[in-house]
Amino acid sequence: MTTIASRLQAVKARIFEAARAAGRTPGEITLVAVSKTFPPQAVAEACAAGQTDFGENYAQEGIEKIAALFDLIRQRNASPERPQTWHYIGPIQSNKTRSIAEHFDWVHGIDREKIAERLSASRPDDKPPLQVCIQVNVSGEASKSGVTPDAVFGLAQTIMRLPRLRLRGLMAIPEPTSDPALQRSRLRMLREIRDELLRRGVELDTLSMGMSDDLEAAIAEGATMVRVGRAIFGERGASAG
Repeated sequence: MTTIASRLQAVKARIFEAARAAGRTPGEITLVAVSKTFPPQAVAEACAAGQTDFGENYAQEGIEKIAALFDLIRQRNASPERPQTWHYIGPIQSNKTRSIAEHFDWVHGIDREKIAERLSASRPDDKPPLQVCIQVNVSGEASKSGVTPDAVFGLAQTIMRLPRLRLRGLMAIPEPTSDPALQRSRLRMLREIRDELLRRGVELDTLSMGMSDDLEAAIAEGATMVRVGRAIFGERGASAG
């Protein structure tokens, strides 16, 4: 078993145990393997071990990797099908919206109406609507992307009017902390915002939260997607960012 395959198995075991401890079904939780800065060969190893959902933080790197992985799999299987689902989870620059809309299946970080509108306008008609989440700044950090909690409903209304987007849920990247109570409270805030939107008639089924260090807490608070990079692919080099 390769190192990536064994790490992937270990992460899936963590998800299983966390779901069981929370009284949830493991099948409710999608694992997104965050492959930024790692080569297509590493993603291919994860694919061979059964992983299908992958996340990228940089648009150009992700697009190049999608194409490279497609070629690798086609060479191995002689099949044109692309079984992977690709999630864009990084900050979105206006000049990258077209390429993101054309190549990715999910976008996790919408935090401005302008970005939502550009993504919808750029989504090709021959593709299904782009699945999207609103990023919420649950920790109030000035340096972090995301809308404030009181602005989520207005942005949700805008997105729901856009024809080439489908609003699926909310995403957050809380600040790192060694305080378990603070960690849980940030994650709980996202769930409570989701619950309030549901009460106001916004249909949502996704909570994208939880990474290598806090996926257990996220699952306990209701995460339906966890985004894990380091625990699957290993440490990134100092130059990787």
